Amino acid sequence: MIHIDDISFLYLLLGAFFVCMVIFSLLLNGLMLKFASTLGIRNHDETIIRWSSASKPALGGISFYIIFLLSVTSYSLFIEQSSILLNKELIGLLAATGLAFLMGLSDDAYDTKPLLKLFVQIVCGVILISTGTYIHLFPSDALNYVFTILWVVGIMNSINMLDNMDAIATIASIFIVGAALFIILLSESIAHFNAFIIAGVLAALIGFLFFNWHPSKMFMGDTGSQFLGIFLAFVGISYFWNHTEVSGTEIPTKQFIITILAFTMPIIDTTTVTINRILSGNSPFVGGKDHTTHYLSYIGFSDKMVARLFILFSFISITLVFIAVKWIDDWNYIHVALFSAYFATVFISLYSITKIKKAKLKFFREHRNGHSKLNGKNGHIRPANGQATIEPIKIKKQRVR
Repeated sequence: MIHIDDISFLYLLLGAFFVCMVIFSLLLNGLMLKFASTLGIRNHDETIIRWSSASKPALGGISFYIIFLLSVTSYSLFIEQSSILLNKELIGLLAATGLAFLMGLSDDAYDTKPLLKLFVQIVCGVILISTGTYIHLFPSDALNYVFTILWVVGIMNSINMLDNMDAIATIASIFIVGAALFIILLSESIAHFNAFIIAGVLAALIGFLFFNWHPSKMFMGDTGSQFLGIFLAFVGISYFWNHTEVSGTEIPTKQFIITILAFTMPIIDTTTVTINRILSGNSPFVGGKDHTTHYLSYIGFSDKMVARLFILFSFISITLVFIAVKWIDDWNYIHVALFSAYFATVFISLYSITKIKKAKLKFFREHRNGHSKLNGKNGHIRPANGQATIEPIKIKKQRVR
């Protein structure tokens, strides 16, 4: 066991561990892809509404969970051998992620009912609360508990919904987890178990991105999106909602702002979809090709361009988080206004695209060079007589996306 006082060596160990996990993620996903001829295949008759109509293995979540468990094991072997099973926070994380993983696995295999998924998500939130992981925002613990459950359920569904196009959910998750790791390194709490676990999951995501980048070879599936959802909810609580200043104080407005910035893309996409579906008289829990990613494609962006745009917005958002955490000590309402203005600008920009009339969308498509590779129905864009046309977006009563 390594003494936790050896900070320099811990940084070196964490860096080596991260590199090894990236390599392991590449090998593991490649191995699963090679041997998974049927396991986890999502086909044309499935009930999930996805942008891609191709049949591909949905095995990314399995690699996430394996590397997550390997990270916990590595920490217990090299850093803390005696007290790891006595850590309530870690036990809660293991229980909640394990439950979310199993629910996602069941969902991938048997199409779990929405109410059962909601129940499991609430239980995941209760597990975190009961083991000491909850949002400290209000004077009342009861309000904090309720808000924590809403946060957990919201993020689990948000990541699930964001997994609607190649690489999008993976990109958003990479930046969120990366920001949390940066905060850990700034606080020099590298000996905490979260450092190894977060580094491991970040490595798993980076390795998976190689296979999930358009044109993707595999999906993360509900196994991946549900695991990432609860894990990111935990990360959000621990390092954004409950962010503590160097002085030991907590600033509620700063906690709120850095959380919203870190989760900019999932929050904006989910909010946009929810508003539009309600305004259209549809349930927000009914899937469809009406996400911000889809509308960006409708106005002429390729799948790769959409992914790059999400990288750009995520990079800017996380950079603002770094600035707020690292360099702004004298926090005031001017900072609140400036950071809020950025979030509002991104939200309004993406939301406004979803309000463009279908006739204009058709015009954009017809004047693109070449033709769309997308085909099919229910909102897919199909070439006709050398020019691309767009069909109305049909929303079917199917699982949340």
